[in-house]
Amino acid sequence: MSFERPMPVPTPTTAPFWNALREHRILIQYSPSTGSYVFYPRVRAPRTLADDLQWREISGMGTLYSYTVARRPVSPHFADAVPQLLAIVQWDEGPRFSTELVNVAPEQVRVGMRVRPVFCDHPEHDITLLRYEPAGD
Repeated sequence: MSFERPMPVPTPTTAPFWNALREHRILIQYSPSTGSYVFYPRVRAPRTLADDLQWREISGMGTLYSYTVARRPVSPHFADAVPQLLAIVQWDEGPRFSTELVNVAPEQVRVGMRVRPVFCDHPEHDITLLRYEPAGD
């Protein structure tokens, strides 16, 4: 039995992020009141609750903050995707992003390695997912 993988459903708050990914760009929010980038998308700035969030493009480059090798599928939808390299990337701009590593063997992964974005298009769902691979610098 095969299951179709679940896909994100953009909301009015998250739509700018997903729309930019479809164009192979990364937009996240910036809060002038906190002087920092913000992720996940929200309607008010963290800590200040200011209504000052702006969408800004970032490079998407980052450092691998943490990861795990999932050798058992996280759900039946991912039975054909093991081992799966689940990761947290710290963007150069500050926030951390939960993702998956691609184009790398588990034994080559190390915390602190530089990573770059990979845009995985799913036109049948009108969505692009953001994954990461070693930067190779």
